[in-house]
Amino acid sequence: MRVNCTSLVAGVAFAALAAGLVPVVSQSGSAGFEFGPPIAQAQNLGQRSVGGWVVDANSAHLIGATIFLKDLKTKSIRSYTSAADGKFRFAQVNMTEDHELWAEKDGKKSAVRSISSWDTRKEVEYELKVK
Repeated sequence: MRVNCTSLVAGVAFAALAAGLVPVVSQSGSAGFEFGPPIAQAQNLGQRSVGGWVVDANSAHLIGATIFLKDLKTKSIRSYTSAADGKFRFAQVNMTEDHELWAEKDGKKSAVRSISSWDTRKEVEYELKVK
């Protein structure tokens, strides 16, 4: 009995798909295909930067204010002192965690700003008004 090669390959491919085995490109990026379950790839949201400027009640730049960035999962707090132009910047902020951001100076505090893990922006800027 003679079997058509194209039909045989199509039948094997269909059987593999039906069994939940799908052709996947190897992780090394080689040109061939490997049969097996699909490899789960985590979505890499990575890091973001959070920055902005601190102002007083009259909207003047506030020098020497302390800005706090709190990770709501780990409860860790990072701090930064505002520069001469009132600016601040936190680098390498985990995008998969929720954060709170606020500033303080001389016993006064700004409103707390929330930074959600649902926010996909790589750079986030806020104006923090200390009253």
